[in-house]
Amino acid sequence: MSPTANWSYPTAVRFGAGRISEIADACAAAGIRRPLLITDRGLAEMEITTRTLDLLEAGGLGRAIFSDVDPNPNEQNAEAGVRAFREGGHDGVVAFGGGSGLDLGKLVAFWAGQTRPLWDFEDIGDWWTRADADAIAPIVAVPTTAGTGSEVGRASVITNSQTAEKKIIFHPKFLPSVVICDPELTVGMPKFITAGTGLDAFAHCVEAFCSPHYHPMSQGMALEGMRLVKEYLPRAYADGSDIEARAHMMSAAAMGATAFQKGLGAIHALSHPIGAIYHTHHGTTNAVCMPAVLQFNKPAITGVIDAAARYLDIPGGFDGFCAYVDGLNESLGIPKTLTGLGIDDLDVARVVEGALADPSTGGNPVEMTRENTTALLERIA
Repeated sequence: MSPTANWSYPTAVRFGAGRISEIADACAAAGIRRPLLITDRGLAEMEITTRTLDLLEAGGLGRAIFSDVDPNPNEQNAEAGVRAFREGGHDGVVAFGGGSGLDLGKLVAFWAGQTRPLWDFEDIGDWWTRADADAIAPIVAVPTTAGTGSEVGRASVITNSQTAEKKIIFHPKFLPSVVICDPELTVGMPKFITAGTGLDAFAHCVEAFCSPHYHPMSQGMALEGMRLVKEYLPRAYADGSDIEARAHMMSAAAMGATAFQKGLGAIHALSHPIGAIYHTHHGTTNAVCMPAVLQFNKPAITGVIDAAARYLDIPGGFDGFCAYVDGLNESLGIPKTLTGLGIDDLDVARVVEGALADPSTGGNPVEMTRENTTALLERIA
């Protein structure tokens, strides 16, 4: 049986199969009368998107879509989205899709009312206070994958197209007012996207659980998120129409993104520059990096991973957990190295430079130096 619930943590979440039918009501609850639906090019013509536009139109909210969104969205996509938002006289955004559509949608809602350059709002210190909070448009988020958890996040990851660096743009009002998590929207995901997005959720949970920062609520959420992935990702991968498995994976994705308030680490610190430079799928890149990062952090995380292994009913403590991760990756068709992602000419120095500059390094249990990060990356290459 597929679960159904109404949640208000970290924001209002309408969870359950078929709840996309409530999209017009969700917009009304958020105070949106003229929404712009923002998604990626691949989703723009799909039935789940056209049906959502039909529901908005039937609800008297118009029919407007922007889909000029790259898999790793950049500031050029954002500028085009802001133009569409302003020219259409929109007052809110329906961010629709996987991480790219959700991140770009949230960013357009944020930036359309600002006067400063985008990079002035990078997640550095208190730069977010530069924004005019009253000019930020409301957001309804509708995930169509189960991985990034951007629907419950207070930031967007945006690539600087000039420098090929992924930047985090943050503001508390990036958090959508209403989220619709409808597992029926994820049924059409191909196997490799099911695997990559599911392992992204798993990476969020693992890194949050291992982060040395104090946040017991996140710790508990990360642990249960790992369990849901362990139980339900293989089922969703084997049978994409398994609504129960799809639903639990949507929960795991939101849990992972909420949990990583506690911190991320070397998996994401490496994955961000690799994805920005080589345009690899983010979750799949995380999965490739994870086994080596677990070994890299072994001196600092053996105890917490032992505890996780006991909860997840994985025998063998830390080593058993690592063997489980290796086996899960293999069962989902994840390459063992970056070469398997099509990267034959890895610029190690450039990726290391990006990794050391990434905010995720701050949550890694072992200090990342140029020397040990280079050695880590060479193991993954």
